[in-house]
Amino acid sequence: MIKTKEQLSVRAELNDAGKEKMTLANLAEFPGKNEKIRMFARVELKPGEEVKYHVHTGECEQYYILSGKGEYSDNGKVIEIEPGTVTYTPSGEGHGIKNIGQEMLVFIALILLD
Repeated sequence: MIKTKEQLSVRAELNDAGKEKMTLANLAEFPGKNEKIRMFARVELKPGEEVKYHVHTGECEQYYILSGKGEYSDNGKVIEIEPGTVTYTPSGEGHGIKNIGQEMLVFIALILLD
């Protein structure tokens, strides 16, 4: 069990200009976790920043949008997303997400290995 934010493993990712674009708080860093969980994280994406379109192979990914406003690319089809939206990208398919709002886009990301 992880009880406090201070116990989470947090890392920042940089954009092409070398500035921080998002932070990921790993929610699955504990002994005995299921080995099929590659990532279970709370992600914060700054206004205007994005996770570029990419394809998943041998794994699937789901997002659950907590706050903010974004555009989600589902195999190239762009859909506006908001809090409460759940996305799913199976193995062999691709997705991307961009913050189009004025505040942080916050979501939970779960990647499970096949």
